[in-house]
Amino acid sequence: MSAIRFDSTKQYYATSSLVAGYALCSSLLAVINKFAITKFNYPGLLTALQYLTSALGVWVLGKFGFLHHDAFTWDTAKKFLPAAIVFYLAIFTNTNLLRHANVDTFIVFRSLTPLLVALADTTFRRQPCPSKLTFISLLIILGGAVGYVATDSAFTLTAYSWAFAYLVTITTEMVYIKHMVMNLGLNTWGFVLYNNFLSLMMAPIFWVLTGEYKEVFAALGANGGDWFEPVAFTAVSLSCLFGLLISFFGFAARKAISATAFTVTGVVNKFLTVVINVLIWDKHATPFGLVCLLFTLAGGVLYQQSVTGPPRESSASKQTGDIDENDADENQDKSVSGKHASV
Repeated sequence: MSAIRFDSTKQYYATSSLVAGYALCSSLLAVINKFAITKFNYPGLLTALQYLTSALGVWVLGKFGFLHHDAFTWDTAKKFLPAAIVFYLAIFTNTNLLRHANVDTFIVFRSLTPLLVALADTTFRRQPCPSKLTFISLLIILGGAVGYVATDSAFTLTAYSWAFAYLVTITTEMVYIKHMVMNLGLNTWGFVLYNNFLSLMMAPIFWVLTGEYKEVFAALGANGGDWFEPVAFTAVSLSCLFGLLISFFGFAARKAISATAFTVTGVVNKFLTVVINVLIWDKHATPFGLVCLLFTLAGGVLYQQSVTGPPRESSASKQTGDIDENDADENQDKSVSGKHASV
């Protein structure tokens, strides 16, 4: 019995560490990407460099024995391809949103995803319906977002078109990739490798469709030796590094908690993002807009409190020492989602 409790506690803290790692990377990456896109205004190329860094990093570290990833096979790649397409579209719309809007607008639309993911979880993945308190907390998130949009002085049709496109793709990505993670059977680094390598293969298609390649070649001809300007190079390098880190922590956290809890984690850690954004940028929301934004994030905190529960043993585990996979996933979700905060 004591061994079961020790294993449960150990698993709880391991899961908590993964969620905390994802929360930290997620809170910093939005600001880093905004900084990178202002110094290196080529969203398609920027995301391609992130995919290249992550895929190549996993492959090289695997070759030297620092990590283990599942072998790449085209059969598995075909199964994972739909998830990679959704992921690519989410990152593509995210980067373009940051290109045309401030970080606050990105955070507000990112904050709307828990409500949509909860509905999608219930509808498509047959998860239990949210409790009344949980649903109220999700409506608070929605109310704060509506208040922000209604008072946004920086509203532009282009920015909000990208925002709505991002909202649709990130909601789909959260639910569908959770399904793939739970059913495809790859380890965490295997998911990172497949996701980033397949996304890298898709990058040239969007590069041509958007016409960005013309801008890049024109800049190469005009700038010459100034292409690797130190500030831009540093910003892009940080963006690529955190892209690799969030790939690992993101997939690891997806395995440990539900899609809705994972999404809310990505919302609540934006408290840190808001603070950093206000301190370093002069273009951010009005004071009332910031209040609405904080109201939205407070809804995320209330959501976590509504699903908080300590690690517990299932009745089956007391008798056999084994925990059913679905019960374990549910228990981890309830125990972790109320303790930590954060596409």
